[in-house]
Amino acid sequence: MEGGLATATGCSEMRHDPILDKWVIISPARGKRPTDFKSNTDPSNSQSQGPCAFCLNHEHECAPEIFRIPEGTSAWMVRVIKNLYPALSMDHPSTQFSHRSPNQLHITLTGFGSHDVVIETPEHSMTLANMPESSILRVLIAYKVRVQQLASNEIIKYIQVFKNHGVTAGASMRHSHSQIIGLPIVPTNVECRLNNAREYFTRTGKCNLCECLSREIQSTCRFIEESSHFIAFVPYAASLPFETWIAPKEHASHYQEIKDEQVSFLLLHILLKNKLVPRLRMNLF
Repeated sequence: MEGGLATATGCSEMRHDPILDKWVIISPARGKRPTDFKSNTDPSNSQSQGPCAFCLNHEHECAPEIFRIPEGTSAWMVRVIKNLYPALSMDHPSTQFSHRSPNQLHITLTGFGSHDVVIETPEHSMTLANMPESSILRVLIAYKVRVQQLASNEIIKYIQVFKNHGVTAGASMRHSHSQIIGLPIVPTNVECRLNNAREYFTRTGKCNLCECLSREIQSTCRFIEESSHFIAFVPYAASLPFETWIAPKEHASHYQEIKDEQVSFLLLHILLKNKLVPRLRMNLF
């Protein structure tokens, strides 16, 4: 069985799956990350109740900071830091084909990229659903600032903000946080969505998501919530229970181009609705 940089050096790498036509990140560092959760339930023990490395005055236990909000004060409200156990790293060599098997079937890229953590609050027990709108807005601004920074790197081709809430949703730390990953490739599923959008536009001259939103607003049967700028709804072909999409009413291509004040109200209402479902675990991306 062929190895690669990840098995030889302990560095991460990206491998192309020739059967499913997708890229997979192989990262030995991810197996070293700590966890508050020792089982598939959320134990309320003293360790998980804090304090932890993400709490105020424990900054020295974390990976290097990228920026904080507000800047220049120890009384921070949001911190963006490097991931101590990154899937990808800017410290790796720039993306290149580091290995090809003789028959060209196996393709490997170096693990160049970015993997950051957004610590959403200095308080250990606080969650997004419990935060006031002003605090949620700060988190969204942090997303926007970091996405803008990563987008300026020409090697980064795709940026994903995501949040795992609860152990069964993939969270390893109880302290409220989210992550931002910058990839040197565009994932296959995203390429598929873009290709579908191009094909629909070529055929109709219209945006397929805008058309979808128009129909959802008219029918209201899958409608959840709306603000003056956004709508939240259950997609027609939802893949998961409670799957919810939040989309701008006006055509927009990039999150970092959305005005700060437009999105926070709607996200707050969606999070409050999630509080009505006991012990709900979710993935936000």
